Amino acid sequence: MVGKDQAIGWLILIICIIIAVGYPVALYIWPGLGSLATNTAFLLVAIPVTLAIILIFAIGAWIGWTMATTPPPKPIEEIETEIGAKEEK
Repeated sequence: MVGKDQAIGWLILIICIIIAVGYPVALYIWPGLGSLATNTAFLLVAIPVTLAIILIFAIGAWIGWTMATTPPPKPIEEIETEIGAKEEK
């Protein structure tokens, strides 16, 4: 069963991957199939911005992956039981 934090992690991961892939496609391919991409000034601004956005969403995807694959913590009651058992020994 997936915990709440893991579900949120998977959601973050999926959204970040979709945006990191979709942004360059929408910026370079979608508008007129390359009509804007022929302008040099446009490319000088768009390429660094695209790389920055991909980096930001790659970090977000990494955070989502970490949240999704990290097991949930033990309940407090279980930890207290373990501590009590250790103190008795």
